[in-house]
Amino acid sequence: MSQFPTACYRLQFREEMDFDRAAALVPYLRELGISHLYAAPLFTATPGSTHGYDVTDPGEIEPAIGGRAGLSRLSQALREAGMGLILDIVPNHMAFSVATPWLRDVLRHGQRSRYGAHFDIDWSAPKLLLPWLEAPFAELLEKGAFGVDKDDDGPVLTCGDLRVPVAGGAAFEAARGGDADKVSALHDAQPWRLTHWKTETDAITHRRFFNVTGLIGVKVETPEVFDDVHALLFELVADGTVDGVRIDHIDGLADPSAYLEKLTRKLGDVPVWVEKILTGPESLPDWPVAGTTGYVAARAFARLLTDARGLTHIDALYRSRTGRQRQFREVLDTAKRQIITHDLSAELWRLHSMLSRIAVDDPVAAEFGPEMLRRAIVDFIAGFPRYRTYMTDETVHDEDRALIEETAAAAIEAASDPGAIPFLAQALLDDGELNAQLRLRFQQVTGAAIAKSQEDTAFYRDTRLLSANEVGGEPDAATLGTEGFHEAMERRAQDMPQGLTLTSSHDTKRSEDARLRIAAITHAPAIFERFHEDCAALAGPGVGDDLKWYLAQTLLAMHPASAATEDPRADLERRLSGHVEKALREAKRVTFWTAPDPEVEDAARAYGAALAEHFTELPQSLAPLTEIAERLSLVQTALKLTVPGIPDIYQGCEIGSFLLTDPDNRAAIDFDRLAAALDDPSALPDFDRTKLSLTRTLLRLRREHPALFAQGAYTPFLPAPGLLGFTRTHEGTTLKVCVSTGKALPQAPVEGRVWPRREGTESPVVISLTMP
Repeated sequence: MSQFPTACYRLQFREEMDFDRAAALVPYLRELGISHLYAAPLFTATPGSTHGYDVTDPGEIEPAIGGRAGLSRLSQALREAGMGLILDIVPNHMAFSVATPWLRDVLRHGQRSRYGAHFDIDWSAPKLLLPWLEAPFAELLEKGAFGVDKDDDGPVLTCGDLRVPVAGGAAFEAARGGDADKVSALHDAQPWRLTHWKTETDAITHRRFFNVTGLIGVKVETPEVFDDVHALLFELVADGTVDGVRIDHIDGLADPSAYLEKLTRKLGDVPVWVEKILTGPESLPDWPVAGTTGYVAARAFARLLTDARGLTHIDALYRSRTGRQRQFREVLDTAKRQIITHDLSAELWRLHSMLSRIAVDDPVAAEFGPEMLRRAIVDFIAGFPRYRTYMTDETVHDEDRALIEETAAAAIEAASDPGAIPFLAQALLDDGELNAQLRLRFQQVTGAAIAKSQEDTAFYRDTRLLSANEVGGEPDAATLGTEGFHEAMERRAQDMPQGLTLTSSHDTKRSEDARLRIAAITHAPAIFERFHEDCAALAGPGVGDDLKWYLAQTLLAMHPASAATEDPRADLERRLSGHVEKALREAKRVTFWTAPDPEVEDAARAYGAALAEHFTELPQSLAPLTEIAERLSLVQTALKLTVPGIPDIYQGCEIGSFLLTDPDNRAAIDFDRLAAALDDPSALPDFDRTKLSLTRTLLRLRREHPALFAQGAYTPFLPAPGLLGFTRTHEGTTLKVCVSTGKALPQAPVEGRVWPRREGTESPVVISLTMP
């Protein structure tokens, strides 16, 4: 099966989901209207992994979820149902762990290992640093914490549960007696050095995924590495198991374009989607892919369904209640500088070292001191407006050159002294081996900088409207009126008609219905103002105004439509407690992942507990607001399933989904309840029942008319104010969609009505289909 999906369903494996459980879900997914199962990474990962992105062996399928045999059973079930499988792969990195067989060989044999060139390691450094210890090596050595032993693949140095492969020989034999000097000599004889985990901030010798030291970059640009990483994938494609591929973190690769050209040649007509965040007016590069994973669509929906006038009210209220007056761009600039100089300081110093080597041969730059060069790098990256450029070692495209020059000009204007900024910009553009190395590495760092500073820092500092603080979102962007939305969808129909369309994922900060609960406050700001006051009144000492504002939105967003557990209060408190800890640490203001402040966090958890106790159920005063949110959610669902693109349904989101960021959004789904609801939806709450019915109706329509949705023209039309309308037309068949973006409700047609299903029913969504 190599055709494009009509709709895919994202399933997270591990935890409570294995291949046999997934195979049992195939009849349900088929009945729902899904054409392709969309699987999280399935390759062997770190023991206990909850997500699979920390791959240890890309040549094997995870045994814990059923291995190759289990995958074959799932594939058979899908084929019998006429369905396909999309697989998420992770070419950028693997687990930096002794559980990774390739890395074990590198640790034992160093650069001479068959896999010595597979990983992005700085072999010019004296040693490969392993920041895996709970205390400095010398301190643990003095305490007798180290020992030696043998594993199945050879000798190891041990420290508690840690077992690090070492080269055998005389040093190993001498250390068997446990003498500290002999153990130290064995350690010194290795191509690596164990260090305290705190050294990871500025003393690492491998490329990381963002600032995650536990993930090591893979050099897939090398032919042998490319073949080893993808061998099993190509086998699964060849035997018909895999029908589509999703590429995780494409911007982490040295040369995404060359990689995709090579990959797609190998895959043939199997479609490929890339996880790529587009910012502002940025377009997807001219890559041989079907499109992105769809965050740009989610951003358009949220902006369309946010009320501009109400947002002005919320903005004023936020600033008066929190005292925060800075604009988002200022907050982001501060966060970027903090991330670059602290969380990514190892990457900063590596760039600094590369730039310094280039400066030596430049008559002007040779006089620049270390701090001037460092400051130029920080200023430039802080002002860089996108995830990255796509320059290669030999080519600088005109668009990338212009972006480098524009960024440099803006950085110079913002700085009190231009310093080395002009030199840095020119160094990125010039020919030369060192220059090529600099720009390739620089491009990998700018993406990490913006991701960590925006999504994982600034989004938790500037919390004006949390529905805008989403992956791929731009909180300071204006709302999107109907004209702007139509322009975005027409551009999507032209540039990316087979791109994925998501509204929830394993990475989104809030699930789709939780997000629109927050967007709804712009339609009823006075109601939210009173709710915020009620929430804030429950705060104890030590709870800041920022957190009060943040948790009022969060509580509103996460409250389920109905009690889903036996003890809803305890469940709410558990979820709030975990989330508030994460939110405070991600903000990186007063408490941190590496240095938690118990007093701050205890006060925040106590506030969360008080909110859960007082608001076990949402108060009746919020009913008008939640009703607005439900209407917006139905509109979003209808748009997602009818605009250009392929809808991606995240697990459980066929009904109301009110989840926060991970781990909340990766919780197990009650699929038995969902399957039963297809036959008898009466047990579901009203909103869940309506959303499920709408989703099922439109998914089946997509399956019955695949050409209409894959190739149909997108044409706007002008209904009454407060409404948005468009048609999809193909070979005489026309789908007409009209939705409410405000208070007005569209009129249901007499003929060809698809939704609402019952005549005379009022709905914010009206859809009809006419055929020749």
